[in-house]
Order: sequence, then structure tokens, then C-alpha cells
Amino acid sequence: MPDRSNTMDRSARQVLVWLPSPMGDAILCTPALRAIREHFADAHIFLLGAPLIRSILSPSPFADSWLQQGMKNPFAIARNLREHEFTHAILLTNSFVSALATFLARVGVRIGYARGGRGFLLTERLHPPRVAEPDAEPGRGVQRVAAAAKGLGQALRNRFNPHTMVDYYLALAARAGASTHNRTLELSVAEDARQQLAQKLPALQEASGPVVILVPGGAFGPSKCWLPQRFAETADRLIEQYGATVVVSVAANEAERRIGRQICQTARHPLLNLGEHPLDLGQLKALFARADLVITNDTGPRHIAIALGRRVVTLFGPNDPAWTDTGYKYETWVVADVECAPCARPRCPKPEHICMKAITVDSVYEAAAGHLDAAKKRAATNG
Repeated sequence: MPDRSNTMDRSARQVLVWLPSPMGDAILCTPALRAIREHFADAHIFLLGAPLIRSILSPSPFADSWLQQGMKNPFAIARNLREHEFTHAILLTNSFVSALATFLARVGVRIGYARGGRGFLLTERLHPPRVAEPDAEPGRGVQRVAAAAKGLGQALRNRFNPHTMVDYYLALAARAGASTHNRTLELSVAEDARQQLAQKLPALQEASGPVVILVPGGAFGPSKCWLPQRFAETADRLIEQYGATVVVSVAANEAERRIGRQICQTARHPLLNLGEHPLDLGQLKALFARADLVITNDTGPRHIAIALGRRVVTLFGPNDPAWTDTGYKYETWVVADVECAPCARPRCPKPEHICMKAITVDSVYEAAAGHLDAAKKRAATNG
């Protein structure tokens, strides 16, 4: 492919960055957004994303303006984009519509992954790493590749090699000429959101022990979810051993509210349930910024915790941790070691949910205790 990097100069005045839709992916984009901002320091950068994505990323030092993703018709989108006379479009989303709309809008430089038949619409095409066919008796690490070649899971059915999404997005920034050495996730919390949180959850201001957040749900599907009774038992042990204030963080839908109620009803000690005290995304970020520890399924709020520098214990069953590895030093993975994992299925097809049942309360509590003890020791040393 010819090198067009000379067309990607820092003096470009109008840069469009089209964000992915899943909340977790948008947070995993933040190292790439930082790199783009630093490279195009004199440009006017527009971020285009759904309202939820704007809420989670705002306030953002990476954008000068936002465009709301509301329409699905690429011709209508192109008409709106054409008004801004964009010189560059960096497509962090893999959608065909984004490539077609920026092509129709006559954006001069269009950077993205050549997936879903959209490569001909891009001026700068990247290709994700593909799974290689196994040619020898596999060990455990290669067994996952062999499973992918057999077609388990949506991403693996496409035969893409497990590759952290942080680097996946950074590669697009690098193709624009940006320096991509900083892989740290980043989110900001508005001061008014902190004040609103204090009003909504005054118990947090009175907490004398560590604040621990449990995230028992997951938009991906129920296969990622640890058992509610095990979350409840873990909460009880942390309250009894550390005097923790435990918050159950669930989304505003009935399925997750039901999980939250089950955990709170099973636990022997009172817990704060966000199903009964709903927060908006700004307030949720303020809550996570207050936490000493977050215990979570592999879901979007995990990335909020990492981006805010919290200590994290993440539970992995059907999903391969390689896809979302951030290299964050204050995160502990508890991974189900069973033959059928990782399958990447949103629903477990087996009579019993083997992978998540393989994760014990003892293993999660031990990881959580390790973080709380380390934090206490560090505070004593610094204090």
C-alpha cells in the first residue's frame, strides 16, 4: 500500500472521529483519542457518537465539538458531514455506514479497518490480525486458536486473532501519524456530578471503611454473569472482615434490577442497591471514582473503573481476556479454567453454566482482599 502519511499533516483544520457504539469499546478508544488530539493539536476535532457514548466520555479533553449519531441513512449523514468540510475521518467503528457516509461526504483522508466489504471506500486501510490454521498438536494457548477456527463466537467466527482492542484502536491513530506510546485509559468526572452523588448516596460520605462496588450484570448476555448468591457471599465477607460499604451497581433495566434485588436479599448485611437509587452516567463515574475496589463481570463498567484508576477484580468466563487487556497493573483477573471457555457466546448452551460456576467465592474474595490489603499498606506508608 502506498504511504500517504504526507497527506496527514498536523495543520488539518477539521478532523472527524467516528466512535464505536458499545460503552466499553468507547472507553477502550480513549488512548487513541488522546493520541489523535496530541497529533492534530491545531485542528478542530469532532467526535461522532451515540448520546450514551457522549455521556460516558464527557467532559472530554479530546474533542472540540460533538456530532450526535442519530440517523442511519448514509446519504443523510453525508449531507450533514459535508457542511463541515472534513479533511480527515478516523473511523473507530467498523460499520459500513460510516465508511460510505464519509466517502459520500468527500472527506479527503478516510482511515479505518477494511472489514465488512468496506475497504474500497477507505483511503487508508488497516487489516486486523487473522487466526492461523493450527498445524501441530495444540497446547492450551493454541487450543483457543483451534476453537476459533472451528467457529465459536461471533468475533471468532470471523477468524480474527484475539488482540486487545486498545491496540486495535491505537493502530488507527498511528496510521494518521500519531504517537501511540501511551496506552492508559482515561475518563473525566464533572464536579457537579460529584456533588449530585453526595446528595443521592449520603451513606458514602459516612463510610469509614473501604467502598466496594459490585457489577453483577452485563449487556453482552447472561453467560458473562457470575452467580448473584456468590456476589452476596463475597459482599458479606468484605463487610465482616474490612468494614466495607458495598454498592451493587446495576443498569436501569428489569433484568439487572432483578439481579440487584436477589443479591441484596441474599446478603446478610445491608447493601446499597443502585436499582433503587439510579444514577446517570456522570454520577456513575463519580461513584466509581470514589470506590476503593470494583468487583465486576467483564462488562462496560469494568473499563470505567480502570479509566478512573480504581483497583479492579474482573471475572472471566466465556470471553477471552486478550480482547480487552489494557495492561492495567491494579487489575486482577479471575478466569474460569474449563475446557469450553472461551466460547464467546452470549448465552451458555450447556445445562449448567460451567465456566462461571467454576469461579469460587474464595478465589474472588482472595483477590479482593489482596487489593484492599495492598491499598491499606500503601496508605500507611504514604501517610
